[in-house]
Amino acid sequence: MRVLGIETSCDETGIAIYDGEQGLLSHVLYSQIPLHADYGGVVPELASRDHVRKTLPLIKQALAEAGLTAADIDGVAYTAGPGLAGALLVGATLGRSLAFAWQKPALAVHHMEGHLLAPMLEEDAPAFPFLALLVSGGHTQLVAVEGIGSYTLLGESIDDAAGEAFDKTAKLMGLEYPGGPLLAKLATLGDPKKYTFPRPMTDRPGLDFSFSGLKTAASLVIQKEGNTAQVQADIAASFQQAVVDTLLIKCRRALQQTGYKRLVIAGGVSANEELRTQLGIMLGAMGGKVFYPRKAFCTDNGAMIAFAGYQRLAAGQQQDLTIGVTPRWPLDRLSPI
Repeated sequence: MRVLGIETSCDETGIAIYDGEQGLLSHVLYSQIPLHADYGGVVPELASRDHVRKTLPLIKQALAEAGLTAADIDGVAYTAGPGLAGALLVGATLGRSLAFAWQKPALAVHHMEGHLLAPMLEEDAPAFPFLALLVSGGHTQLVAVEGIGSYTLLGESIDDAAGEAFDKTAKLMGLEYPGGPLLAKLATLGDPKKYTFPRPMTDRPGLDFSFSGLKTAASLVIQKEGNTAQVQADIAASFQQAVVDTLLIKCRRALQQTGYKRLVIAGGVSANEELRTQLGIMLGAMGGKVFYPRKAFCTDNGAMIAFAGYQRLAAGQQQDLTIGVTPRWPLDRLSPI
């Protein structure tokens, strides 16, 4: 079975084709970062309009790169949530319409399930069960995964997500949009012990996260210490270390609680090198292993949607003719396969 995957949940248009026997046949991605840079964040209306312009040409490109035609596609998967309603509707409308025109089954994919399963696109794929840390600009969640669709939410952010805190702190430092990756790069030049930032909610039981207070603490230091190059590097390093330490503490608790020895990290922040390194060290000391997707598949992409869609379409699931999206869609409401 060959599945066309369409991702339009926010500011990246991702298209991919996944084959159950041959694996990933093609994947193309268009980023809207230059479009939103002047505004310092994603403008939903502009994002939707750009998806309208880019999605169909990218589908044609993905088919061409795979050497396929529409007749070779056996199913269509599209992101239906969570995300920006207008952006989601572009992919859902086009995906469902193409499936109807081609007389193929269609499937609405949960965006975070796509991220969660993305490491399975790699040769060294994790086996079930495992603990998943989904960490991005919009989500920070710890999920116990027993199988596809068998998810138990253990903890999540009660305010800012980790990636959101990275971006907001970078903006306070005057870094260009999107600032999170720039802050992480700047951190390599700084002293992570120079400033003492809080590790929020680690002094109490539980697996929930909170990063808004950490962002506020960083803001106060930025205002007090000035804006020289070395001060910026030290703030970046100290802030990043606080985020990484917080994630490590919560992951350790969740691993001990579940007894799992495998940890999957996915989402945009999973590309952070310091986080990968520290989690790898921690899991090694615990006799476990950490898994993550290649960096191209950490951020939003069509490959993860095509793969997640394939799993459910191959199990016989599909959508009716209704075109709908779910901007707020809890991961643990998905059905198992």
